[in-house]
Amino acid sequence: MSTEASRTGPAGPAGRAPGAVLLCRAQPDSVAPAAQLLRERMLLTRAGEDWSVLVPEGRPWLHGGEPVDRVLTGWATALAVGASWPVLALWWDADRAGFVLAVGFRRPVGYVWLANGTPAGEDEAMRTFAARLGLDPVLDVQSLDQLTKPAARTDARARLGALLAVLTRAGVALPTGLIPGEPVARLHEAARAQPDARPVEWPGLHAAVRTEIDAVTHPRLSPWLPWSGDPRARLLALAQLTAALPVTAWGVRRRSAGWITAGALLLAHGALGLTYDLARPRD
Repeated sequence: MSTEASRTGPAGPAGRAPGAVLLCRAQPDSVAPAAQLLRERMLLTRAGEDWSVLVPEGRPWLHGGEPVDRVLTGWATALAVGASWPVLALWWDADRAGFVLAVGFRRPVGYVWLANGTPAGEDEAMRTFAARLGLDPVLDVQSLDQLTKPAARTDARARLGALLAVLTRAGVALPTGLIPGEPVARLHEAARAQPDARPVEWPGLHAAVRTEIDAVTHPRLSPWLPWSGDPRARLLALAQLTAALPVTAWGVRRRSAGWITAGALLLAHGALGLTYDLARPRD
């Protein structure tokens, strides 16, 4: 079996199925409206005082033949563009594991480890990651630097655990049992056991548009249009429209549902924001 095939099948030679979680530095009420537009069934719950976690079912990589890292990069980008909070995707498959951090319109940054824990990323990515999350430039960066060096008897799953240990100092606290590397069923069981857990799924076009209009009416709740009614909202909408076409084209070329979704969301939110700005009454 080829490497690509083992990455996209239900489980690789080690029996580890691909999986992922998305950490958002925002309250669940802010994350839910944006997450439902990804059209993927997920569970949403808290992951610390200022963090939320999304646990997807994983249809694109479990049944659609997509590499999990490619899908998660698109999803993280779609959630983060225009939001005031960063999105961190943790992903794994039979051959590798890693993370992707998306913050606004910046190029996503990430790191990869092979299944046996061998570093396969660029050291500079870790320092960029720390800077964008506002981590301690000495203590946290030193801990992250250790993850870029070989270590005996440390596999990719352990590397993700060490990364999360560093992030506890930034307030991340995954629910008990929600451990990267576990099968999807166990992740969902752990998330569902939380008192504030809620399902997130595509509500249909009409309901999705209604949610976005409500978010515009109450900008405090909107992760996409946080400054509706002032020039920054107009600039954000134009930037989303400008970015939508190349992102979508990239997704089509790569046959990536994640990136195509990101482009579609940018187009929809940019058009909605510009329409609202043009239609609202002027003083």
